[in-house]
Amino acid sequence: MNAAKRLEIFTRFRAANPSPKTELDYTTPFELLIAVLLSAQATDVSVNKATRLLYPVANTPATILALGVDELASYIRTIGLFRTKAKNVIATCQILLEQHGGEVPRDRASLEALPGVGRKTANVVMNTAFGEPTMAVDTHIFRVSNRTGIAPGKNVDIVEQKLLKFIPKEFLHDAHHWLILHGRYTCTARKPQCWNCMIADLCDYKDKSPMPAVV
Repeated sequence: MNAAKRLEIFTRFRAANPSPKTELDYTTPFELLIAVLLSAQATDVSVNKATRLLYPVANTPATILALGVDELASYIRTIGLFRTKAKNVIATCQILLEQHGGEVPRDRASLEALPGVGRKTANVVMNTAFGEPTMAVDTHIFRVSNRTGIAPGKNVDIVEQKLLKFIPKEFLHDAHHWLILHGRYTCTARKPQCWNCMIADLCDYKDKSPMPAVV
């Protein structure tokens, strides 16, 4: 795929959705951090259901820490790996209070030092909470990048670096959200909806699926 096609792809994404947002519910950087941490191997819908119960009760490092692991686990038990995540959240809250004055750090090294926070989570927080032009490559972005030819790579690190290199700078801040939403609702895993895709004519994917027949 050449630079002209990439430019047109992201121009269309922006025209269709000028201000893309995460589908996780949050009002502060801390709420976002916890929501993203909980979202590993879970859907945004399931995380939102849990945090809608949790955040009115506890939505700061101090108040969540005060809950303790067992009580926190009771709020998030509908989310996969909830026991491990509860332990990581409590440990994260303690570190935030002891080392960061209760605030979410803005730099990658400090974020990745938090329990349960890897590069992808750090990228989401840096991008969504603090406006950094980072690229959090999840399964949707990895699939879309390879399938379309925007930034093919054998692993998430290669895809991330290629996306940062190839996407025009004016689109970098929002590209993460556009690609996730495109993978979640159009370029789906089992069968991409090519007949309903705004970039089908620019995509390198050869086996484009036709519109289903009306019965």
